[in-house]
This record gives sequence, structure tokens and C-alpha cells, in this order.
Amino acid sequence: MGQITLTIAGRSHQVGCRDGEEPKLRALGAMLERHAPAVQHASGGSSERTLLYIALILADQLSEREAPAATADGTGELLDRIAERLEAVASALEEPATDA
Repeated sequence: MGQITLTIAGRSHQVGCRDGEEPKLRALGAMLERHAPAVQHASGGSSERTLLYIALILADQLSEREAPAATADGTGELLDRIAERLEAVASALEEPATDA
């Protein structure tokens, strides 16, 4: 069994995987890390919130890809509303935080 270390938002995580899956996991980790700089600022440094926001951004991107297929069974409108809400969250995360 393989094991790699992924560093996301400045934190290292040990991840076990099947032998040979290491390159794929590294690519997925890099995908997460690409969103980390913008999200870290908005999350106030909380690693749990940072990972949550990254997950929401990726879920939004995934729902956009799946939305056309879902419209045939009537769920497209719901997915569109969810995507809009997630986009609003992502936009808020990209705005500079104001000091209170």
C-alpha cells in the first residue's frame, strides 16, 4: 500500500492509497492547493474552514458540469440555484477581508 504526504493550505496530510495511485493523488492535491491562497485569507486562517471552502468551490464546479444532464429530469433548476449560492460564497471569499 502506498502512502504520500499532501500539503494543502500549509498543512501536511498523510494519505494512504493503492500502489500506483500516488501520481493521481498528487494531482488532486495540487488541484486543492490552487484554491488555497484565496480561500485562506477569507477563512481567517482556520484550516477546517479553508478545506470546507475549497470543497465548496470544487463542488460548485462539479455541479456546473453535471447541471446540463440533470435538466432532463427536472432537477436542473435546483442545481442552478445551488450553483448560484456557491458562486456567491466563492465571490465573497475572493473579496479582501475587512478588519473589524
